[in-house]
Amino acid sequence: MHMSLDGKIVGDYLATSVGMASQREFHALAYGPQRHYRSHKGWLSGRITTEDNFTHYRTPDLNKAAAAVPDGDYIAVPDAPMNYFSIDPAGQLGWQKNSIDYFDTNAHVVEVLSGKASNAYKDLLRRLGISYLIAGDDTLDLAQAVEKIGANFGGEELMLGGGGGLNWSFIRAGLCDEVSIVLTPAADGTKGAQTLFEADDRYTTPLPTAFDLQDIQKLDDGSLWLRYTVTGPIN
Repeated sequence: MHMSLDGKIVGDYLATSVGMASQREFHALAYGPQRHYRSHKGWLSGRITTEDNFTHYRTPDLNKAAAAVPDGDYIAVPDAPMNYFSIDPAGQLGWQKNSIDYFDTNAHVVEVLSGKASNAYKDLLRRLGISYLIAGDDTLDLAQAVEKIGANFGGEELMLGGGGGLNWSFIRAGLCDEVSIVLTPAADGTKGAQTLFEADDRYTTPLPTAFDLQDIQKLDDGSLWLRYTVTGPIN
């Protein structure tokens, strides 16, 4: 994750020269050609993060009279060098193409749905050439989602890229091994902006949790790169 000094993962600081320089450092470590994390085939983010950065709250172009699509998962591009896994349980994101660009990284879009996603939405994804995985019936099954991502797209790691609610859900579910943070030397003081971890009472609850610092490095732009393993709940 990329984060400001005041713990925010979104805000006006991102678009500043300092924020952009720090984001380039983050991108190089996570997704660049000489990246530190070399065993993954993509990263996973929540619906709001996707709306904010890629689909911009567009309404999906559905054909409600579409013929029934086949049951199960749909893999449009099985061998993409990089994938963007988007958590979207009910099928709400207004995609217009099957890839996203982040700096110089292009990634194939893979929607992670639950059984609540409509036939019309799955038809849209097929028309656009967007892969999808179904994990869970009425609610999303995070463990099954991770298992299906590995089985269908490979890689020994999976990068998790927010938002705060999804990050905390993975921590609480015991599915996160390492927390890697690029801390930018900037803040904007925005009240109520999303933070690194946020409990959402629809899915998770707050719980004191410990982390063990493994490494700290100063990057060329003045950002700090912090790496923690997840210790777990504490009394």
